[in-house]
Amino acid sequence: MSGPVGELPEYAEKVLTVVERIPPGRVMTYGDIAEWLEEGGPRQVGRVMALYGGTVPWWRVVRAGGLPPVCHEGRALTHYRREGTPLRGGATEGDPRSVRIDMRRARWDGAGND
Repeated sequence: MSGPVGELPEYAEKVLTVVERIPPGRVMTYGDIAEWLEEGGPRQVGRVMALYGGTVPWWRVVRAGGLPPVCHEGRALTHYRREGTPLRGGATEGDPRSVRIDMRRARWDGAGND
């Protein structure tokens, strides 16, 4: 989850700024971030995260169904457990591919610092 070194595009800076604000134990979806910025969409946010997300708490940006970033489930689960992120179902056991965030409890709306 790292990307090219150099000056970031303006949109990438905006996305990464939002991601940095997500409190530990909370998450936003790719679509939540795009909606909060009132710019782009989930795919554009995903592209930013794929290219530049290694410098921010990338595990706090999840897919709409509460799924962590593809191919990073194991690393994300370590962070979720450390931060006390609310998980659902089999996510608390064994297979990291079964990780699901309890979106009702973990979703952050971008307001405040909770």
